[in-house]
Amino acid sequence: MNIASASRERGGTRQLLCGALLLAAWAGVAHVQAQAPASPPKAPTELSNIRFNSGQSVVPYFEGWIRKPDGTFDLVFGYFNRNWQQELAIPAGPDNTVELGGPDSGQPTYFLPRRQRFVFRVNVPKDFGKKEVVWSITANGRTEHAFGNLLREQEITERVVMTNGGYDPGLTDPNKPPSVTVAPIPDAVAGAPVTLTVSATDDGLPKPRAAPAARQTPSGTFGGQINSSTGAPRPTGLTVSWIQYGGPAKVTFEATGAMQVVDGKAVTTARFERAGTYQLVASASDRAMTTRVPVTVTVHAPAK
Repeated sequence: MNIASASRERGGTRQLLCGALLLAAWAGVAHVQAQAPASPPKAPTELSNIRFNSGQSVVPYFEGWIRKPDGTFDLVFGYFNRNWQQELAIPAGPDNTVELGGPDSGQPTYFLPRRQRFVFRVNVPKDFGKKEVVWSITANGRTEHAFGNLLREQEITERVVMTNGGYDPGLTDPNKPPSVTVAPIPDAVAGAPVTLTVSATDDGLPKPRAAPAARQTPSGTFGGQINSSTGAPRPTGLTVSWIQYGGPAKVTFEATGAMQVVDGKAVTTARFERAGTYQLVASASDRAMTTRVPVTVTVHAPAK
């Protein structure tokens, strides 16, 4: 064998050896990847960058507890409907239950999109101790839970609820929450408009802010972006709004947002999709504090 042939033979042997080593290394990596544990599932309340209009769960939230003058305690709950559009009617029962308080403890049975805070309370006795109230909601095939207890760190006050989460104790704030009265609502007929009238008064605090003047862009210029609504100006001062709390189907309000109180009143109409018993909540706000009043409406089927 000449020198050139021997050199080629050694080169080929080295190439085969290197190839075998690379194949073994890749096989080891694949084996390790196959054995590696899957990524942990996302927590129930983890927010995704993807917006889902429907198909997501409803997460109950424990907001905190309030010490009552009689020595009992209110456990306060809210919820987060993770859908951006889907509204769900979930009656009290297996898919919407409160343990300890009973399946039907007055919890919401109609769930609006996104976060709704301080909507529901469970009163517990003086000797509640270290027990828990568990609110469970099953929506779109997924069950979520909230655990209410008397941990010291979770104590809140009525002012926290009335300010929608403000933790200023208000020791030097003279502002008082609005006073609200809802006019009696006659029995309604499904599909027909029903008038909702709220009388509201306030102490005038905080002072209403003047609506911002519209910014004008000189003609012939491009101008910068203006981050304001092109529709009606946002109400200032005392306002009233309505939300649905319970019922077998959707309630459509003529006024979809806050309404200005004029001459002590705010009036709108609502249409109930079908017959049944509905729970609504009227809220009056002075922009700092809110008073909520629950309302029950009985809706009959149209006459045939």
